[in-house]
Amino acid sequence: MRIEVICTGDEVLTGKIVNTNFSYITQKLEDCGLAVEWETTVGDDRDNLLLAFQLAGQRADAVIVNGGLGPTVDDLSQEIAAKAAGVELKLNEQWLATMEDYFKRRSRVMPPNNIKQAMLPATAEVLDNPVGTACGFAVTIGKARFMFTPGVPRELRRMLEDQIIPRLLAKAGKQSAIYLKRFHSYGIGESHADTLLNGVEALAPDGSVKLGFRAHYPQLETKLTVRGADMDEVKRKLAPVETEVRKRFGNFIFAENDATLEGVVLDELKKHNATLAIVETFSSGQIAGRLAHLPGAENILRRGIVARQNEEICAAVGLERNALKDGINKETAEMVARAAQQQTGASHALAVLIDIDEGGDRIEFAGTTCLAIATANDVSSRRSRIVGGRDWVRLGAVEMGLDCLRRYLQGLPVNERIDFEKTE
Repeated sequence: MRIEVICTGDEVLTGKIVNTNFSYITQKLEDCGLAVEWETTVGDDRDNLLLAFQLAGQRADAVIVNGGLGPTVDDLSQEIAAKAAGVELKLNEQWLATMEDYFKRRSRVMPPNNIKQAMLPATAEVLDNPVGTACGFAVTIGKARFMFTPGVPRELRRMLEDQIIPRLLAKAGKQSAIYLKRFHSYGIGESHADTLLNGVEALAPDGSVKLGFRAHYPQLETKLTVRGADMDEVKRKLAPVETEVRKRFGNFIFAENDATLEGVVLDELKKHNATLAIVETFSSGQIAGRLAHLPGAENILRRGIVARQNEEICAAVGLERNALKDGINKETAEMVARAAQQQTGASHALAVLIDIDEGGDRIEFAGTTCLAIATANDVSSRRSRIVGGRDWVRLGAVEMGLDCLRRYLQGLPVNERIDFEKTE
């Protein structure tokens, strides 16, 4: 099946906003074994929209149109879809009632211009939107089935998963049972991961398991897409492959499916009835920020300390102001972590200290991260040197701090080498 995605809006065409919706659509379709062959971006212009719809209707079997379903004058998707399909716009009384109820439940009066969102091509099939006022719809233009979606990301995502993907799978004649298994890792690069997992797909001899990767530094997502007649068959096919992935990646896997690194760390702290203090330099409080908003963190996160000057770090944890005069190393990181644990009374303290060597005005520089995890009776530390831009070093230090804390809490080695480190 040949699929096209059309993204509409002047703000998308001119680059004023980043088109994250397109990447989300293509990734979700790929996870289901569906491939996009064309992508078209078109502004809020009637003639250009009509031409884009007509061309897509000639070459594609299915088309997803994103955007242009709002209540304002520059939202043109319904109007142009009706013209391209050769039908009239017609008020959909059912969706109008749905919108009126949406506003009523929020104690708001529906503005008159929202009625425009219930004006649909006469032959349209409504695609429900339970989280917004812009209903999606499906209509045939040329030889293709067009499915129109709102531009608001959370509305698009709900409609894509609940309404559109099932229709596309049925149209493509795909088996109904498709499952996506995801592994999240830190410390393994994409090419290394590909080498490590060479041949794992063959453990499902009928070719029903597809391996894929999505790198978003500093994490790597490894995906197994599995097809079968039903979920029981899917699970049987997946079992040996996912077991082998866990075996080959080992300690580098920190979470699976929808779990996150920070969520795993918080869960481990809960299991240990632990509390946590964090000391950060250069990372701008992002380690604490990854944890603080999670449910239950208010009972665990005792204190977060952010400073750039060594003297301020010492003052914040109760050390002599010149205690770090010799610089940052594993021993001083351990000293800071112990002091933070003792001062705050937390059961665990994590110190992530970064020594920056910017090398003048070079774009890339080296960052030495020394981190330590301290309890009342123990301390563990590691040193790592990462070369890259400022954001690369900062993101790597944040992820390393959280992952080392995860490893420590799970009884795994903290000093296992990662692919992103500079060999010294």
